[in-house]
Amino acid sequence: MDALQPVLDGFGVVLDPTNLLYCLLGVVIGMLIGVLPGLGPAATIAILLPLTYGIEPVTAIIMLAGIFYGAQYGGTITSVLLRLPGEASSVVTVFDGYVLAKQGRAGTALGIAAIGSFIGGTVAIVGLTFLAPLVAGFALDFGPAEYAALALLGILLVATISNGAKLKALIAAAVGLLLATVGRDIFTGAERYTFGNLNLADGIDFVPVAMGLFGLGEILYNLEERHRAAQAPAKVANVWPSKADLKQSSGAIGRGSVLGFFLGILPGGGATIASMAAYAMEKKRAKDPSRFGRGAIEGVAGPETANNAAATSSFIPLLTLGIPANATMALMFGALLIQGVTPGPQLVEQHPDLFWGVVNSMYIGNILLLIMSIPLVGLFVRILRVRAAILAPITALITMLGAYTINNSMFDVTLVVFFGAIGYLMKKFGFEPGPLVLAFVLGSLLESSLRRSLLVFEGDLAGFVTRPISATLLLIFVIVAAAPMVQSLLRRRKTAADHVPEKENA
Repeated sequence: MDALQPVLDGFGVVLDPTNLLYCLLGVVIGMLIGVLPGLGPAATIAILLPLTYGIEPVTAIIMLAGIFYGAQYGGTITSVLLRLPGEASSVVTVFDGYVLAKQGRAGTALGIAAIGSFIGGTVAIVGLTFLAPLVAGFALDFGPAEYAALALLGILLVATISNGAKLKALIAAAVGLLLATVGRDIFTGAERYTFGNLNLADGIDFVPVAMGLFGLGEILYNLEERHRAAQAPAKVANVWPSKADLKQSSGAIGRGSVLGFFLGILPGGGATIASMAAYAMEKKRAKDPSRFGRGAIEGVAGPETANNAAATSSFIPLLTLGIPANATMALMFGALLIQGVTPGPQLVEQHPDLFWGVVNSMYIGNILLLIMSIPLVGLFVRILRVRAAILAPITALITMLGAYTINNSMFDVTLVVFFGAIGYLMKKFGFEPGPLVLAFVLGSLLESSLRRSLLVFEGDLAGFVTRPISATLLLIFVIVAAAPMVQSLLRRRKTAADHVPEKENA
């Protein structure tokens, strides 16, 4: 009973009227920005970071968490009704969801997506409740060597598993690591890459980087991309699926819950990869794969369940190890630091109200989302008709005001504009900003942990492989780094082997 007491106390934290209100506010904002194509939870959290200064830490993180998993619900609505993914994790939902809508079954698709999202999210929360304290206990054995290896592995996984070209992701991660070195050396006090500017002496603040790349950069890019013809949304009739639909979807929902949970834990994983993997798995398992893309209900159930499970489970490495699994978690990491809370193994012991308050708020948030997801469909579709030329300037103004209020500094505003331009150019030329931000966040941890380890080992790099945990993490690093080269080599050999019989036959 003593072990369950912190969990029960966490429900007391969530049911506080203020926290409950911010939980509701978070999931509503999340659904709204999930509906608006291109904005996404990362950009919204980046824009709202300055507002969290005046809020209690528990309340602020409950709201930001609600925005994150609420966006997974919202993105489904436009994917089904307009063939327009509001969120990257809802891209694969378009394939069968929109076809179902054209067949007059939009309500069925949205109903199955809501049920699957609720089940996937709930399964992941239960897993988070039981697994996170165990991981935190295990992580207490981590020293500087283990954190250096973990940060290195996290940066590599994010760069190699992220969407888009691997080389571009690696370049973005390298730039993020370079930016993390700006400022005074923490060991010697020497200034690095400040160019004599006193504003850079303490390094580049995380918030202007995040607000520029994900806030202003996304706004500029989406203004250019959203010049497209408006589509008439499909009509939503009965939203409760039939028994046959529920039976047909039950396996996909179960598999999506498990797959999404484990993919969400991995650095570089997250909702987008989980939804794609779930769709691919359902298509492979199907007796008739040709149904997919023509209105297969499993093609909606599996991905929507997986992306919500992954969104929730990605909090495990953040809260227990202090390692953000994806770009949005990097912003959550920054929000916790702003509140004076350092994520990691000590979080469960030092801030149990925050840890269990955030975890248990997800139970409440998922119930709220299930209740609201269908009735608010009409409202969200109407919001889509607001011109981007009206929304973009308002959002940009809020971003600039937020940047200024952090330190009452015009230099921060300048940084936001600078990184906004960088973010726009990155999106324009196919570079994802996620690896850059994650490498920027993990860069300081990597440098400080690496240098402390070398001091302990007296400069001997062999010390990293004498410790079991760091040695295991480095082995995984080598495997992940070598995997693409091995795959490429095997592919070439197979191609060469296929050409040999053709020559002999000739």
